[in-house]
Amino acid sequence: MLRARDFASAGIAREYLSRMVADGVLARPGRGLYVIAADPPSEQRTLVEAARRVPAGVVCLLSALQFHGLTSQAPFEIWLAIDLKSRLPQSDAPPLRVVRFSGAAMTTGIEEHTIEGVCVRVYSPAKTVVDCFKFRNKLGLDVALEALRDCLRQRKATRDELWSAAKVCRMTNVIRPYLEATA
Repeated sequence: MLRARDFASAGIAREYLSRMVADGVLARPGRGLYVIAADPPSEQRTLVEAARRVPAGVVCLLSALQFHGLTSQAPFEIWLAIDLKSRLPQSDAPPLRVVRFSGAAMTTGIEEHTIEGVCVRVYSPAKTVVDCFKFRNKLGLDVALEALRDCLRQRKATRDELWSAAKVCRMTNVIRPYLEATA
């Protein structure tokens, strides 16, 4: 998946992009995004589109839970974390749900995965579970508890990793009783 500016930096004029789309060589999944039309889409094509649309964003909360296989829910939006001072991304496709983090809560626990040749930044399972407790009023406590149980059952993160992520996000008092109950 390439952006229009990637073609421009390679010396391909923008006029050719619309011609290639009309000829069926390229497909345009979103504004400014192009992909080879014959390329079969992967299950996580929308994550790739979101990563290209918002390069500084990090996949978080429900989208990260689904990526790591820690939830039974299928979000219809891509949940992205951006810095507190970043400009809100204007995107028509894919639909984005943006949350703002700052400081260590934004930079801790980021994993980089390559999907369809694009580097997608996703929070680690431990950081994602703690974030679900942090945003339990938006997501629901049942989602956070399901994520915690699945994370420990599937051994995606240890209790120590969860505790250190809770320290960074200042959620130790909230998550302590749930960690003790699952012991």
